[in-house]
Amino acid sequence: QVQLVESGGGLVQAGGSLRLSCAASGSIFSINAMGWYRQAPGKQRELVATITSGGNTNYADSVKGRFTISRDNDKKTVYLQMNSLKPGDTAVYYCAQGRTSNYVHPNPYWGQGTQVPVSS
Repeated sequence: QVQLVESGGGLVQAGGSLRLSCAASGSIFSINAMGWYRQAPGKQRELVATITSGGNTNYADSVKGRFTISRDNDKKTVYLQMNSLKPGDTAVYYCAQGRTSNYVHPNPYWGQGTQVPVSS
């Protein structure tokens, strides 16, 4: 059974940085695409960034140049480095594992989420 456990969230001031981690178990991590998504209060869950098994990355326009997704296959962990945080980045951040090498969707596995409040 696939389990994803996020960590690293917490209150941060605007302009600050955080690094989120997502540790995976129960799968052959290295062959699966991984992603970070977020859901702000009253809004739908949205893509933040994805990374394929080969290391190709994709970002939402709103985070390009500020956020970096990476993965360590030996540690079965995916990271999201978030710099220059804005109040608009406030959300619950979710880790997702796809069932293929290149795509997180459809029907990914989800973590439980970690809160990132950004104060102005």
